[in-house]
Amino acid sequence: MRCAAIGLLALAAGCATVVAAPPAPELPSAAPAVTAAPAVTAAPAVIAAPAVIAAPAVIAPTATRPAAPAKAAREAAKPAPAPTLDVAALKERLRSTSACGVFTKLALKNQMDDLLQQFRAQHQSGGASGVSALRQPYDMLVLKVLAVVQDGDPSLARMISGSREAIWGILVDPVKFNALA
Repeated sequence: MRCAAIGLLALAAGCATVVAAPPAPELPSAAPAVTAAPAVTAAPAVIAAPAVIAAPAVIAPTATRPAAPAKAAREAAKPAPAPTLDVAALKERLRSTSACGVFTKLALKNQMDDLLQQFRAQHQSGGASGVSALRQPYDMLVLKVLAVVQDGDPSLARMISGSREAIWGILVDPVKFNALA
């Protein structure tokens, strides 16, 4: 932009040509080399000799960032370990939260007990496909609990939301389910 303004000033002042900036020294880097654009000639309005305007030279960075050590890159690529689920602590947090009233807690507890009874019946019958049919009622109950506590106790809502799949894993596995009950 600045070079174009200087070129226009030179044309307005009556200069015949504008010399291109010297090429930037090439630095070893991972970036591809930048070359100057071809010169553009402008038709003179008053001047008999054609004026040449060069594209601005791109300045390469003077220093490159050092590459991260390989060990740090491997550590960053590893997924964070999933937090362990503490069902007893989650139960206690639900009982002690002030985000909902006593009657709401009783209604949710009854719905949870009904769902657990359905899981128990499915595990006793030995039907693995029947347990997957309980996914929708489970999701609906979790969403209901989240809706009740999210405004009054956001940290509890995050805890429930983060443990959703871990709780489902416990409910689906008959061994873990019987150890829970």
